[in-house]
Amino acid sequence: MKKLAIGILAHVDAGKTTLSEGMLYLAGKIKKLGRVDHRDTYLDTHDLERARGITIFSKQAVFTAGETEITLLDTPGHVDFSPEAERVLQVLDYAIMVVSGTGGVQAHTETLWTLLQRYRVPTFVFVTKMDVNGTDRSKLMADIHTLLGENCVDFSPDNAGRDEEAAMLDEEALDKYMDSGALPDEEIIRLVRERKLHPCFFGSGLKLDGVEEFLAALERYTAVPAWPAPFGARVYKIGRDAQGNRLTYLKVTGGTLAVRTPIRYLPLRGSEPVEEKISQIRLYSGVKYDTADAVPAGQVCAVTGLTKTWPGQGLGAEPDGDEPYLTPAMGYRICLPKGCDARTMLPKLKLLEEEEPQLHILWQETLGEIHVQLMGAVQIEILKSLIKDRFDVDVEIDAGRVLYRETIASTVEGVGHFEPLRHYAEVHLLLEPGEPGSGIVLDTVCSEDVLDRNWQRLILTHLEEKQHLGVLTGSPLTDVKITLLAGRAHLKHTEGGDFRQATYRAVRQGLM
Repeated sequence: MKKLAIGILAHVDAGKTTLSEGMLYLAGKIKKLGRVDHRDTYLDTHDLERARGITIFSKQAVFTAGETEITLLDTPGHVDFSPEAERVLQVLDYAIMVVSGTGGVQAHTETLWTLLQRYRVPTFVFVTKMDVNGTDRSKLMADIHTLLGENCVDFSPDNAGRDEEAAMLDEEALDKYMDSGALPDEEIIRLVRERKLHPCFFGSGLKLDGVEEFLAALERYTAVPAWPAPFGARVYKIGRDAQGNRLTYLKVTGGTLAVRTPIRYLPLRGSEPVEEKISQIRLYSGVKYDTADAVPAGQVCAVTGLTKTWPGQGLGAEPDGDEPYLTPAMGYRICLPKGCDARTMLPKLKLLEEEEPQLHILWQETLGEIHVQLMGAVQIEILKSLIKDRFDVDVEIDAGRVLYRETIASTVEGVGHFEPLRHYAEVHLLLEPGEPGSGIVLDTVCSEDVLDRNWQRLILTHLEEKQHLGVLTGSPLTDVKITLLAGRAHLKHTEGGDFRQATYRAVRQGLM
């Protein structure tokens, strides 16, 4: 049986959860159709989601469509929780972009489309709410072509020019179409896989119009990727079950993952690798799960036993993922009630940061305050509710401030010298302006004849481990390439900590 991980994405209130419910119902996964307004949908399981009628946390459901087993990954549609949706994209074989027939392509739809392009996820489009009076398929298709791209093709049964439109997107496909007058399924599969074609379907998730045909198309026009033999996996989410057990949600991208398998990996904070064993493998569907002794490549699962993993991490042969594209632009202070010690509360809030890394829970030593980074007003309310539910503490969050960043306008060399009694280190760095959005990029051109490789690695580690602050406003530094040019050590008096001091001084001297 073909096994696929398919994500479903949409602008908030586009009808994504209702469509998911319809797909699960027609596939025989659920016996009764739930509704968002009735607060009984299969995938919106959290009390906060049912109360607000929106998806906040990504979840999954496993169902069968013909000869295909689909793990459907539901993602939040509200812009405040878009980092959660972005993390899911890293483990998808295919995606479904849901567009509202009444609202058309919204601003956040375009943002999600950009993310799908960034992560190269093959995508189908389903336009729902077509049962509402006033919806116009031709106008919606023109809107999709303008805002999402000309390679979106209407795959409705009554579109006689479908094959010709799809063939025009690729020379090889056009040759085959000209030979036979039709486009073979394997060519459509290839075009979808290469993101040259995005099939579009129309219907109603609430009335189940067009949903059965859409499920058939998902089975017909998809193919399983070729997975490598060595073990690999990509972590996309950290969570906790009702008993408080830490869950690492991941997708196996190579080989097989079995219970009691020792996994060696690097924690997010700390350069020393750890080795831990998988104690349980869970295959979730809504709030329920089945356990498995082993899962093959392509399978999405949750595992227990790993205590220091982080979203975006690669395990085994899988490399770590890219830095997230969507990041918060505002910082806030968490105001604790009287009698609640900030230092006691900090490690508890760090548990929430594991599940949502974009929170960036920070301890301001000089002020004795806890600060957090958030996307917007809805996330503020949800965070307050989570802290109350999880730790029984009523917190307030202040009005917030913009999270500014600093960069440099031109190239400069920075020199750092550290030489107290019986200590010595010297570091020369080249600081160059980087492309917007590139972050901090590190490199070395220093010869090993000048400075031993171990010392060079240590300098690069010190550059990577610290958030460097600019000298104009004290905001974090970004979009800078830092290259190690040269350095000096003493045979007798140099220790590792000496290079830390010299490295930090070189960065600051260059910025000044």
